[in-house]
Amino acid sequence: MMPRCSISPSSDVHLFHTFNGIQQLSQTHHFKAWFLDQFGVLHDGKQPYPGAISTLEKLATSGAKMVIISNSSRRSSITIEKMKSLGFDPSLFVGAITSGELTHQYLLRRDDAWFAKLGRSCIHMTWSDRGAISLEGLGLQVVDKVEEAEFILAHGTEALGLPSGAVLPMKLEDLEKILGRCAAKNIPMVVANPDFVTVEARALCVMPDASDCIAVGDSLHHDIKGANVAGIQSAFITGGIHANELGLGSFGEVADSSSVQALASKYDAHPSYVLPAFSW
Repeated sequence: MMPRCSISPSSDVHLFHTFNGIQQLSQTHHFKAWFLDQFGVLHDGKQPYPGAISTLEKLATSGAKMVIISNSSRRSSITIEKMKSLGFDPSLFVGAITSGELTHQYLLRRDDAWFAKLGRSCIHMTWSDRGAISLEGLGLQVVDKVEEAEFILAHGTEALGLPSGAVLPMKLEDLEKILGRCAAKNIPMVVANPDFVTVEARALCVMPDASDCIAVGDSLHHDIKGANVAGIQSAFITGGIHANELGLGSFGEVADSSSVQALASKYDAHPSYVLPAFSW
């Protein structure tokens, strides 16, 4: 089956190719480096998507180098462990880059002027149901009073970290009240997970030129927009966080091209390729 091309009706023309699976994409352009989002592409947080593991294995046989790149607030090593627990072979990945890992490294090194000014006492917003995130090794003092905080560290939206190391589960609206009080005092905030929404460090090796790279993700405002800014090609998986906006009701259902065009224009994020799922 030949790929279908779609062109936006606006004067600012954007073209993307629509494929049924990764096999068609890999045969069309032999990308050497694949930057893969995890949530909404490889798994839903609980289990792999149908065909995702076998698709990775088939991609690996082509010599493709695959890197997980994620807005997860977890560190890279934890991300790889999570993939292993879900049945993925860690050896298939060159490594993982997460926003949580970068946050940890910046807080640890303090070689950036903005991070160097943050101080050491923080209000820590974290997870509870998903498991709280450790701040071990960062030399931070967790406080629960706005008056004592020098900055806010946000890993999650389910709980407030306590000075004892325990966490206090809280509703989002209660955390927002704390944020409001912090905002009134102009307290800076570090967000380790910049995702708008979500479905339920090993060093990065030198990668090929931009023309040989592709980013695969389900978020137009993060994954695809990021690829646009980085100047690399991208593949938009429609069955992830935008599934409801695209009117999709089941896994693998093909999105209407005009709906994808409209959504891409809405977020000003334009994929090179569009696929219903990360399957072969």
